[in-house]
Amino acid sequence: MIERMPTIFFGHGNPMNALLDNSYSRAWSAIGAAIPRPSAILSISAHWFVDSSAVTAMVAPRTIHDFGGFPRELFECQYQAPGDPDLAKRVQQVLAPLQVASDSSWGLDHGTWSVLCHVFPKADVPVIQLSIDETQPASFHYDTAKRLSSLRDQGVLIIGSGNIVHNLRRIDWGQPDGASDWNRRFDDGATALLTERPGDILELTEHDDFHLAVPTPDHFIPMLYIAGLAAAADDTLDVFVEGPTFGSISMTSYALGADCPPSTSSAPAQTTRSSAAPPEQTNL
Repeated sequence: MIERMPTIFFGHGNPMNALLDNSYSRAWSAIGAAIPRPSAILSISAHWFVDSSAVTAMVAPRTIHDFGGFPRELFECQYQAPGDPDLAKRVQQVLAPLQVASDSSWGLDHGTWSVLCHVFPKADVPVIQLSIDETQPASFHYDTAKRLSSLRDQGVLIIGSGNIVHNLRRIDWGQPDGASDWNRRFDDGATALLTERPGDILELTEHDDFHLAVPTPDHFIPMLYIAGLAAAADDTLDVFVEGPTFGSISMTSYALGADCPPSTSSAPAQTTRSSAAPPEQTNL
């Protein structure tokens, strides 16, 4: 009998986390070790934000370096997990009559691989991505998630990768583990809701700090998918990473149906491989 898989939201933050040994990457590694091995992974990443619904259907997805201003060693990172065309077809089937195109050009963007390189460092679990249709309202994404729920019973690990709070215009590089007041208020409000009644996640769009915390929807929408899956399971989410970074980003991460390691608070990045990237980083 196939064990029902958890579902996880990762606050992925800076792409440099792919190289860093810090509280985030250690928490990602720990949860990878704690959960059952999936047959495949379906990722909803903030960085595939387009005007339609599509699913990657290639055998060998490329590693996409969709950012600028970072050290060369980050561009040299390759996460060579196989794809899963059969899973892509199942995604299309469970979402029908929604039209979901088969994509052969995208691959794995850094919202996916910068996290998974710690969760499953051998890159030996097949991975596909589902795009975020930017033309659709928040309720569409929340409802779509519920229709994906049956995949969890087929050994599929569904992950969302973004950030609950993500305002690049207000980044303060002098606060690697700090936050503005509005960041903390929104992040705390999200945690209170998601750990008690994730089915009401759309209430966050009425939060007083929503427009500062979510100036664009791309990094917030992946959380809608995880909340929708929690609602479909009539369950709540657990926090396994908590806290802000650089003043205007939240790294808080959540899991459903997982035996989570103790939650870790955000802390200044430590690394044995590279120094922190400079303020000209783009596309976090």
